[in-house]
Amino acid sequence: MTEAPASVIVIDDDPAIREALGSLLRSVGFDVKLLASVGDFFNSGRPAGPTCLVLDVRLPGQSGLDFQRQLSQANMQLPIVFITGHGDIPMSVQAMKEGAVEFLTKPFRDQDLLDAVYVGLERDRVWLENEQALETLRARFDSLTAREREVMASVVSGRLNKQIAGDLGVSEITVKVHRSQVMQKMRAASLPELARMADKLKLPLCKPPRHV
Repeated sequence: MTEAPASVIVIDDDPAIREALGSLLRSVGFDVKLLASVGDFFNSGRPAGPTCLVLDVRLPGQSGLDFQRQLSQANMQLPIVFITGHGDIPMSVQAMKEGAVEFLTKPFRDQDLLDAVYVGLERDRVWLENEQALETLRARFDSLTAREREVMASVVSGRLNKQIAGDLGVSEITVKVHRSQVMQKMRAASLPELARMADKLKLPLCKPPRHV
């Protein structure tokens, strides 16, 4: 599959600044979307490929910092490069604490903005790759039967085949068959790899039953 092109979204209520930033970003090959407000962003959504947001701090209706918090609360991953003509240290510290890539005060050098955008795009590219890998893992896990999921949870918890057989009330041979199916369906080459997959999926560890 061909990777979707890198995109930069500029949100600034000043048309002249929007156009200037658009020309700069297009000159180095980025797909660029120019927006005047946060509302315009929600109407258009984020592109499919790696994306970086160049965001003015002061915007009509909702500030850039408020928008940053809103994205975080919605668990929407989007690297942000803040630009402002009225920045101060507390404001920049707050933005960086919330995960901003950079906080640039106007007027800034073109190269400083481009450098920050490249960092943001690489951060988003890695995040998208991890999300795609996790989605693939979830699909594999969903293909397991209920009993295979039980066996997987027990295996990655360190339970031996004999112990799992006793826990589930089945034969040891049955456990071995299920275990083999789990390894095949999850495409795990080893037990440590299967355990790493379980960790990424945040599967709960299996607690052995209590015998009274």
